[in-house]
Amino acid sequence: MKEVLDTLTAGELAQLLRDNGCKVTPQRLAVYDMLAHTTEHPTAEMIYNKVKEKYPTMSFATVYKSVEIFSKLHIIQVLNTGEDSFRYDANVMEHPHIRCMKCGKVCDVPHLDAKAIESLVAAETGFTVQGHQFYFYGLCPDCQSKKN
Repeated sequence: MKEVLDTLTAGELAQLLRDNGCKVTPQRLAVYDMLAHTTEHPTAEMIYNKVKEKYPTMSFATVYKSVEIFSKLHIIQVLNTGEDSFRYDANVMEHPHIRCMKCGKVCDVPHLDAKAIESLVAAETGFTVQGHQFYFYGLCPDCQSKKN
């Protein structure tokens, strides 16, 4: 479990959902809670498998609908790390990720000065940079040790 910055409490999430005309269900709250308390950057299938332990009658469609709503409300990030499915992250602060090309693990990359890179990109292109997503790829320490 991680210490998460700026995630919502169940009450805050329920109010945000209501304010935006969305249903508040225990399953939807559980999907967000799972995302808010993991560093794994799970796929929808991973979320479903975890949350269905507590809500066995929950459908896979519930997970998809929930992450779609959460994304539109800007309370999660949708990550496209070059796999067949998206990953999800409740840490909505802009930060880079790295994916293991062997096992698929996705991790945050801490302490990268993204603002400096944005400034460089702006200076080189003339664009006003409004956001970014960085993805790095490689072999995680576990897969490196298995390789040898």
